[in-house]
Amino acid sequence: MDKALHQIIYWIEKINEQVGRAASWLTSLLVILVCFDVARRWLFNASDAWIMELEWHLFALVFLLGAGYTLKHDKHVRVDLFYTNFSAKDKALVNLLGTIFFLIPWCVLIVIMSWQYAGESLAVGEGSPDPGGLPARYLIKYAIPLGVFLLLLQGLAELSKALLVLRQRE
Repeated sequence: MDKALHQIIYWIEKINEQVGRAASWLTSLLVILVCFDVARRWLFNASDAWIMELEWHLFALVFLLGAGYTLKHDKHVRVDLFYTNFSAKDKALVNLLGTIFFLIPWCVLIVIMSWQYAGESLAVGEGSPDPGGLPARYLIKYAIPLGVFLLLLQGLAELSKALLVLRQRE
């Protein structure tokens, strides 16, 4: 049983590590794009809707695709007032309960709802409402269930790690 859990954890963390590292490169692309947009505005008093929309889309991808990676590296936002002083088993219990009662239900709900949201966008061929904006807005909407699904997977890996810690003998 423990070997199977270790294998599941390994593969989930490998996926989130690779996706997170790839998403981190989008940050560099975003910085270049923003600098280009600012330079165009200052030098030529010009900007295009597609550039601004692409900036928002890249930011969304960094956030969504990096969520599982962030959880894997324990860099998510949390109030550590008491947690930092807990023993390993107490931390594992907090992580287990938080994952079961908060992370997993919300991730499942968001994946289901956002999949419908993106599907409706695809069905109507939704594009940008702005002239000169990006077409195929449904593509970025499908990043929502994908990113939250990766977060859910990492949550399952964290749940498995907590179970392994709690099963250890003193």
